[in-house]
Amino acid sequence: MPKQPAIPGLRDAMKKKVTLREVFLTEMEAVVPWRRLLALIAPHYPKVGPKGGRPPMPLETMLRIYFLQSWYALSDPMAEESLYDSDAMRRFVGIELGDDRIPDETTILNFRHLLEKHQLTEKLFAEVNAYLADKGVTLRSGTLVDATIIDAPSSTKNKAKARDPEMSSTKKGNDWYFGMKAHVGVDADSGIVHSLETTTAKTHDSQIWDEVLHGRETSVWADKGYVHAGREAAFTKNGGTFWGVMRKAPKGGEMDELDALINRIIAKVRAKVEHPFRILKRQFGHVKTRYRGLAKNRAHLFTLFALGNLFMMRRRLAA
Repeated sequence: MPKQPAIPGLRDAMKKKVTLREVFLTEMEAVVPWRRLLALIAPHYPKVGPKGGRPPMPLETMLRIYFLQSWYALSDPMAEESLYDSDAMRRFVGIELGDDRIPDETTILNFRHLLEKHQLTEKLFAEVNAYLADKGVTLRSGTLVDATIIDAPSSTKNKAKARDPEMSSTKKGNDWYFGMKAHVGVDADSGIVHSLETTTAKTHDSQIWDEVLHGRETSVWADKGYVHAGREAAFTKNGGTFWGVMRKAPKGGEMDELDALINRIIAKVRAKVEHPFRILKRQFGHVKTRYRGLAKNRAHLFTLFALGNLFMMRRRLAA
């Protein structure tokens, strides 16, 4: 015979363990600049429901759900399901089961499309970085440049019976990958991502350079894929003090000891560029593209890196 369920409020009060999800959501609740981000979206958010129907969900509710999707790699249907299943997620969103309306998957989808249509995720990314700058996390003199491959589903078992035509294949080492690339510029001091560009996977890393620099660098740091004599000369001519692109051995020869030492120094500095990628793929679980086409995935990446910057700085902001 099933037990009589406890009163929800009493059950929460008697709970002895605070889960990792609750800790994470509490930390992010404190560091996300809600007021600034809501003000950014509000001019584009509908004030009345379609054709005189039900009023739209509160904007803050929808933004919080959208962030939950990004943090936990949830599809639109799974986001709706999770709100019914998880007390911690409902508390974060501000929904009381039985008292408040939970948005369905179509409402969640429409909010994401609104952000994409008005390119609001790029503005959210810029606003988060402006907020961090106001809190003292400013860009320094060095930029770390790198790119990561985001895999896309290669299966043709779908409605179109074809792979995503905007994705492409590339070879890295002895392995082939199908998908897109995220190219980033990372501040060498704080480790936050200040610039982002996206391309199909076959685009060589070195083709995206100016787009990921903020223009005031006195040092740049990158791997051997970015070796370029013309760029090095231009960088030095324009006031750059250290060209931290890893040295290559001469063709058919061996690298001399000085270049090998310089490469070890560069490798230690540019290791910080891997931290945003770790957060993206391991913390937020974004190991594959969620949508078809570059535009939707590009918009999603701006949100993910904005939230990743806040996650990296959460303890500094809390202090």
